[in-house]
Amino acid sequence: MSEISPQEVNELHGRITRELSRVIVGQDRIVRLLLASLFARGHCLLIGVPGLAKTLIVRTLSEILQLSFKRIQFTPDLMPGDIVGSEILQERERRLEHEYQPGPVFANLILADEINRTPPKTQAALLEAMQERKVTIGGQSRALPDPFLVVATQNPIEQEGTYPLPEAQLDRFMFSLYLDYPTKAEEIEILKRTTLHEMPTLTPTVGAEDLIRVQRLVLAAPVSDHVLDYAVSLASATRPGNGESPQAVRDFVEWGAGPRASQYLILGAKALALLRGKISPETSDVRDVAMHVLQHRVITNYRATGAGKRSRDVVQSVLMDVREKSY
Repeated sequence: MSEISPQEVNELHGRITRELSRVIVGQDRIVRLLLASLFARGHCLLIGVPGLAKTLIVRTLSEILQLSFKRIQFTPDLMPGDIVGSEILQERERRLEHEYQPGPVFANLILADEINRTPPKTQAALLEAMQERKVTIGGQSRALPDPFLVVATQNPIEQEGTYPLPEAQLDRFMFSLYLDYPTKAEEIEILKRTTLHEMPTLTPTVGAEDLIRVQRLVLAAPVSDHVLDYAVSLASATRPGNGESPQAVRDFVEWGAGPRASQYLILGAKALALLRGKISPETSDVRDVAMHVLQHRVITNYRATGAGKRSRDVVQSVLMDVREKSY
C-alpha cells in the first residue's frame, strides 16, 4: 500500500466535506473534528438533543468513505449478545455443536445510536471492541475488520430514560462533541432541502484503503518536544492531586484525565494539523482539540454540583491557566 502525502490528505478532506455538504447543512466544526477522530483511529461521541442530524452525519459519512456500516439502536432491553454476537447450539448429523453468530459489531463503521438509553452492562459490551479491536466469545477472540470505528450518539443525560456512561466507557472515546442548534438561515436551508425535493444521491469519494493510509500517516507524523510537553501539562493540570493545577480543579474535580487523554491530545492534534495541510502539529492544534478530549474525562465532585460548575467550565479554566506558561 503506497504512502499518502499531507497535500493528498488535504485534498481528501476537501472532497469529503464537499460531498457531505450536499446533505448536511452547517455543523462544519463537528464534521472537521469527526474526520480528525476517524483519521486518528479514535472513536467519537456525538451529544445533542434529537433532531440535530447526528445519525444522518454518520450514515452519510459511511457512504462517502465506502465503509461497511452497521447501526445499533441502543434500547433498555438490548443485550450484550445483540452487539458482539453469541454462540448457539446447532444440530449437525445428530450432534449438537456450538456455532458462533456474529453480531453487528463486525463492520468498519459502527453507529451506536443513543448509546445512553441502554444499561451499563450492555454499554460495556463495546469496551473490548473499542480498545482491543476484537471480541471474545466462548473463550475465543475474533478480530474486527480494519478500519474499525465507533461513533456513538447520546441524548443529554437530563432527558428521561437515559443512563450515565461509565467512566471506563467514556475514556474509550477520543472526542466528545456537542452539537448546537442550527442558525435561522441554516434551518431555512434544511427545510428547503428536505421538504421541496428528495435527498441527493451521494458519490463515494474515498475507500477503506485511503482511510488506512491516512491513519498510518497520522501515526508517523513527527511532534516536537514542546508540543508533547504542552499536551501533558494540559492533561496533568486536570488532576486535583497536582500542586500546579488551577484552583477550579482543586475545588471541583474528583478525578482528572489519565494518560490516555495525553495520547489523544497528540493524536487528535496530528490529525487536525494534517487536515489543515501541515505535517506536524503545533500547540494551537492541541488547544483546538483539548476541550473535546478532556471534558468527558474530568469527573466533578459534589461541590461543583452545588456551585453549578460543569466539566467544560473546569477544562476552560485549565486552558486559560496553562496557556499563560511559556513553551
